[in-house]
Amino acid sequence: MTTRVAAIDCGTNSIRLLVADLPEESAGPQAPLVDLSRRMEIVRLGQGVDRTGRLAPEAIERTRVALADYAAEIEKLGVERVRMCATSASRDASNAGDFRAMVEQTLGVAPEVVTGDEEARLSFTGAVRGLPADAEPPYLVVDIGGGSTEFVVGTREGGVQAAISMDIGCVRMTERHLHGDPPALDEIAAAQADIAVAVDRALEAVPGREAATLVGLAGSVTTVVAIAQGLTGYDPERIHHARVPYDGVAEVTADLLAKSREQRLAIPVMHPGRADVIGAGALVLRVIMERAGMSSVIASEHDILDGIAWSLAEIQG
Repeated sequence: MTTRVAAIDCGTNSIRLLVADLPEESAGPQAPLVDLSRRMEIVRLGQGVDRTGRLAPEAIERTRVALADYAAEIEKLGVERVRMCATSASRDASNAGDFRAMVEQTLGVAPEVVTGDEEARLSFTGAVRGLPADAEPPYLVVDIGGGSTEFVVGTREGGVQAAISMDIGCVRMTERHLHGDPPALDEIAAAQADIAVAVDRALEAVPGREAATLVGLAGSVTTVVAIAQGLTGYDPERIHHARVPYDGVAEVTADLLAKSREQRLAIPVMHPGRADVIGAGALVLRVIMERAGMSSVIASEHDILDGIAWSLAEIQG
């Protein structure tokens, strides 16, 4: 018998749902999840957290509306197990209790405010299952979120070797540095310097420069890869496991940072809720590639959301 699970990842910028059937144990260690539903809403839960230290009431309400919709779908699909993980924004906020109470009332389960290390482990698990054969280990997996970026080094067989979370997400860097539309050169330089310091610290801690393959996760990476591929619409199948060279990432980053928000919104693959922070997200990816000496990045559509779903297999029985 398969087990139907629901994974929810509530980050600084977006909230996402995956409903899937876990494969039977007899299917083997590389058997994939059977997806029934993957959804994403931009709710910007971390709006202003870097400045105020609190979750904005309107951000909690936007999240509640999306979560209520997810709860209805979970019930409709007959899910047996649910796990919701909340990341950087709800770790940082002084009023995290308000958020927790809202989630319990709306979803019926408490959100787990996972540590950076657990976030990294879940991201790594989701990302490395099913990587193509030419993706040489060890892997450096980077999950560029809204409030933070996770750096994880490991192999498929050995799991996570080392992990660290740094506060250089796309929302945080935009709010801290990129105020112009488009941002001024000095704003971009300040963001780049801030990111470089954090990336160097992370790569020494994990040891990222010893990795053979860079795997990039989350919307900033997949959007950059979609633009680099010249896609006329967001196509997860063409983005998943696509490899883009450094020059392609650098070109897209420069172009995004030179555009106004209105111009970025006109890009065919751009999600409207990502247009104001994608420049910072692309810059984080470009700086990671530079500091780690990576000539290319492989995008993965499978990430912490898949890791959360797989974690529910551990409590089967």
